[in-house]
Amino acid sequence: MTTYPDLKLYIGGAWRKTAEEQPVLNPADESVIGAVPLASHADLDDALAAAAEGFKVWSRTAPRARAEVMLKAASLMRARAEEIAHAITLEHGKPLAQARLEVVRGCEFFEWDAGEGQRAYGRVVPSEPGIRYLVMHQPIGTVAAFSPWNFPMSQPSRKIAGALAAGCSIIIKAAEETPAGAMHIARAFHDAGLPPGVLNLVFGVPASISDYLIPKPQTRLVAFTGSTAVGKHLSELAARHMTPVLMELGGHAPVIVCDDVDPVAAAHASAIRKLRNAGQVCTSPTRFFVQETIYERFAKAFVEKAKTVTVGNGLDENTQMGPVANHRRIEAMEALVANARAHGARVLTGGARIGNRGYFFPPTVLAELPDNARAMREEPFGPMALINPVRSVEEAIEKANALPFGLAAYGFTHSAARADLLAESLEAGNVSINTLEASVAEVPFGGVKDSGYGREGGAEGLSHYMTVKTLSHRMVI
Repeated sequence: MTTYPDLKLYIGGAWRKTAEEQPVLNPADESVIGAVPLASHADLDDALAAAAEGFKVWSRTAPRARAEVMLKAASLMRARAEEIAHAITLEHGKPLAQARLEVVRGCEFFEWDAGEGQRAYGRVVPSEPGIRYLVMHQPIGTVAAFSPWNFPMSQPSRKIAGALAAGCSIIIKAAEETPAGAMHIARAFHDAGLPPGVLNLVFGVPASISDYLIPKPQTRLVAFTGSTAVGKHLSELAARHMTPVLMELGGHAPVIVCDDVDPVAAAHASAIRKLRNAGQVCTSPTRFFVQETIYERFAKAFVEKAKTVTVGNGLDENTQMGPVANHRRIEAMEALVANARAHGARVLTGGARIGNRGYFFPPTVLAELPDNARAMREEPFGPMALINPVRSVEEAIEKANALPFGLAAYGFTHSAARADLLAESLEAGNVSINTLEASVAEVPFGGVKDSGYGREGGAEGLSHYMTVKTLSHRMVI
């Protein structure tokens, strides 16, 4: 039987405890499963110094050698997948099967970026005889990265993979509520022989960590995944020091269901995806705009599928959806449901907390919400789907684009013309047709508008972790 790890910071290639800690809770029963150490300013100074030394070594390491370390670490994580997944389920609550898939997904980020680091090509620009113009890509330096609690392993993986593949060092502050995933990553890289200081893992009071690290001259890039409000604050802080940012922020993903598809098949696929990770996904399909002629059949099938989902402790192999991560999500769900009711929406299923121990909230479907209901404007970040009828695809696109968010958007249609219209018109960094997958390692991922800036993954994923240098070389003075 695997156990929850003894949590520590990882600085300069060594593990350490701190004087101050905070408890880590299991959201399934609210029991204390561990204590996460909180970094002091002295710990952060040590991390900055270690990262500076690590960068000197890692930036001068051949890309192929960097890839070998990354691939070895990924192999170790794959071998330890059951142990890592068990820790993720304990601290986050998601079903063990989903935790296992998260470990695989995190490894895929390392494996893909290890290859991309060997393909960070520059170029020779044609010129007149006797002069050569070269465009070079070089690692930007030390990265200060911040990852959220909803994917304890794969979210830190994205930022660590991009930084290391580019030749950067990184200080990552992972989520205090779900710290084990990031600690397992650090452990794998330690065992894979990563030079000291290249990867540093800290935890602490989020505002204190960001306010201390971002202004430091050693910090050359700020990479953040989280809410739009916090992302804007960190971007403002970084801008005061001319530090570039990579921001993957909130969303409120629309789904347009056209009347040329099977409404039952679309509804079943949508319900399954909506309830993955208890809806706590920045790309989670949430605002469903369904053409009137198939609206009732879609809504009925969605509700029927949602009602079959087994909610419970993620360690139970029969569980299909675990608890939400914390009491704040319960309070947010309850407030959104109350507001929707007040605005005349129908609650087709769910809507109230399950029991009084553990953070369990059922699959919840709200229908016919007016545009001014809070749930239509604020990302629920929970197991809540909003289903509204629309007269036309054009009306659906208008409603989909009405919010300031633009991370992911989805459409169901078998019409090539409609698919092209959706692809061209939806304001999102990631548009998916007849699939609800928005992010894989092979393609760039990121948002537009208030959903962020920059891309992670794909061939574009290393660009923010590198600077562009132009070299002009005349052969004779």
